[in-house]
Amino acid sequence: MTGHVEPTITNGGGPVFCIDIGGSFMKFAVSPAPGALVPLERIDTPADDWDVFAGSISALLDRHRASAPIAAPLALSIAGLVDPRTGVATSANIPCITGRRIALDLSALLGRPVVAANDADCLTLAEANEGAGRGHPVVFCAVMGTGIGGGLAIDGHLVRGAGGVTGEWGHGPILNTSVEIEGKTLHIPRFSCGCGQSGCVDTIGGARGIERLHGFLHGRSETSHDILDQWQAGDDGARLTVAAYLELVADPLALTVNVTGASIVPVGGGLASVTPLIEALDRAVRKRILNRFDSPLVVPAARQEDGGLVGAAVLGHQRALAGEGG
Repeated sequence: MTGHVEPTITNGGGPVFCIDIGGSFMKFAVSPAPGALVPLERIDTPADDWDVFAGSISALLDRHRASAPIAAPLALSIAGLVDPRTGVATSANIPCITGRRIALDLSALLGRPVVAANDADCLTLAEANEGAGRGHPVVFCAVMGTGIGGGLAIDGHLVRGAGGVTGEWGHGPILNTSVEIEGKTLHIPRFSCGCGQSGCVDTIGGARGIERLHGFLHGRSETSHDILDQWQAGDDGARLTVAAYLELVADPLALTVNVTGASIVPVGGGLASVTPLIEALDRAVRKRILNRFDSPLVVPAARQEDGGLVGAAVLGHQRALAGEGG
């Protein structure tokens, strides 16, 4: 398998500070030891000003310095990409970190080891070590929220490919352009994607994608919540939309399972809360893969609420030894 597998490095069981950094707010916690997490504080994210951003993190550490030794490592989950080769971050929601070697820059400012990964990768680590994927050798985590993302872990350690792009099953022109529903053929266009391509899973698979597909099929605009509520209530229009959705999304997800060899696919993001949808997607995927599973393969993520913090803590314990960061 191609890609860089993170080395097995532990922090000797010592405490790790961790922050889940989103575009709107940061969640701060300490992990006293592997498998333990103590939430400490939540603050707004100063997304546009690097000095204020770094100062806010420094202030968090100062306020809670009694929770861990002064040089305890800091692990970050960020809404954006982190290139594992250069350490450079890219984030549309947190502009002030774009172009910065976020871990190295913060380490120099804070005087402690810092490590960073994107939020999908951190959810993957959380699920592989302390969630639905615990005990599975290969875990593929599918993030299905506003859009589509993912991550891959082997033996509990993150696989980080070139440019930090691994598990991104949401992009690439791979969607079918027609589906068979109850003996009828529906022709689906290759919708344009924000990545610059057309026909990506991201254009259909997330919440905005369901809305786009529903609008195309029925000529009306409705929210994903309403569409899925109507589907569960037996509405014919919503039933057609979801049937087409499952046909379109199950194919590339099944291919991803075949390519990675995953034995569990935890699903994060807002759509994971719609259990009947995930159950239906699981059945559709299991019909399409080479390996046969008698038990569910595609399941809701167990660490949906705290996956960023848990995954950052795991990353910190694995990598932040003797000042190693990046």
